[in-house]
Amino acid sequence: MGFLTHANDRELVVMLQAGDNAAFTELYNRYKKPLIIHGYKKTGDLEDAKEIVQEVFSTLWSQREQLPPIQQVSAYLYTMVRNKVLNYIEHKQVEARYALNFQNFIDEGHNASDIQMREKELQQMIDKEIAALPPKMREVFILSRKEHLSHKEIAERLNISEFTVKNHIKAALKILRLKIGLCTLIAFHYFF
Repeated sequence: MGFLTHANDRELVVMLQAGDNAAFTELYNRYKKPLIIHGYKKTGDLEDAKEIVQEVFSTLWSQREQLPPIQQVSAYLYTMVRNKVLNYIEHKQVEARYALNFQNFIDEGHNASDIQMREKELQQMIDKEIAALPPKMREVFILSRKEHLSHKEIAERLNISEFTVKNHIKAALKILRLKIGLCTLIAFHYFF
C-alpha cells in the first residue's frame, strides 16, 4: 500500500482500469474530501454533496474499463462532480415544481370543495326561506324559478290571472331579498 500513496494519479488510473481495488481506494482517499467540499459549495447540503461524491466514485469504478484517456484526474473528477451537481439541481427543481403544482392542486381542490360547501349552505338557506313563504306565493315562485314556467303558464295551471302571478313573484322576491340579500338571489338565478 505504501507504493500507492507515492504513485501519481495517472498510474493509479491505469491500475484502476485493470481492476485494482487498492488503486481505486487510493484515488478515493485523495479526492473524497476536496470533492465533497466542492459539491457542498454547489448544493449547500453536506449530505447531498457526500452522496454525489459517492455516486461519482461508484460510476468511476463501474466504468473503469471504458474510461477515456485522462490527462488530469482531478479535473476529470471535478467535472464528474459538476455534472452530478447539475443533475441534482435539475432534479430538485423538478421536485420543487411538482411539489408546487401538487400544492396548487390541493389548494384549488380545497377551495373548490369549500365553495361547493358554501353554495350548498346558501341553497339550503334559500330553500328554507322559500318554504316559509305563504303557500300560494310559494307555489307561484317555485313554478316560476325552479320549473321555469312563464307567467301565462302559471296563471293557466293555477287558474289565476297573470297579474296575480306577477304580484306573487314580486312579493316573494321582496321577502327573500330582505331575508337573504340581493347578491345571493342573483348568484342563484332567482332574481331575473
